[in-house]
Amino acid sequence: MFHDELVRATEPDRAQLLAAPIIQAALRGEVTRGQYIDFLTQAYHHVRHTVPLLMGCGARLPERHAWLQRALADYIQEEAGHDDWILSDIDCAGGDSRQVRAAAPNLATEIMVAYAYDTVQRRNPLGFFGMAFVLEGTSVQLATRAAETLQGALGLPAGAFTYLASHGTLDIEHSATFAGLVNRFDRAEDQRSVIDAARAFFRLYGDIFRGLS
Repeated sequence: MFHDELVRATEPDRAQLLAAPIIQAALRGEVTRGQYIDFLTQAYHHVRHTVPLLMGCGARLPERHAWLQRALADYIQEEAGHDDWILSDIDCAGGDSRQVRAAAPNLATEIMVAYAYDTVQRRNPLGFFGMAFVLEGTSVQLATRAAETLQGALGLPAGAFTYLASHGTLDIEHSATFAGLVNRFDRAEDQRSVIDAARAFFRLYGDIFRGLS
């Protein structure tokens, strides 16, 4: 199955992302409130593009993948409003969501978002699924565990971890659906596009975390 091939082909890239110092520190509960707010800030600046990217992907699908439109519509409905969760978490953690909305993202975040739009608009729109594989797979592995550890370490209320806690649970459900979708990508060029995009996004997403360090 292609999903199994995707996991195998990107294993070294995944390991490099997970080795980022700030991720390891978060899992040990050794980050500051300021670092947590910095993470949420950069998350806001890329998560707010998820729905536009999904819409762009759906608009550019070739006819042979018209069957994906229903799945993308469902995905859009599920992802809508997640950026608002993040802003709420920032306020609950003692940050200022108004400043976050007005501020520019870090360069690493800007580059990842730009690469995502370039993938959808200029390359193969199915490359978006490489990004989804990275972000949701990382969330499944880390989000719920990190939320529990950080809440205890930072002494913040549960309301400051809505995005991490909820996203970890949601992405477990998304992962099974994702595998079923990409396993239907039967053309070599589409599979290559997803793998290449996933490898790039593991690096680009890792750069965001390394910038926080």
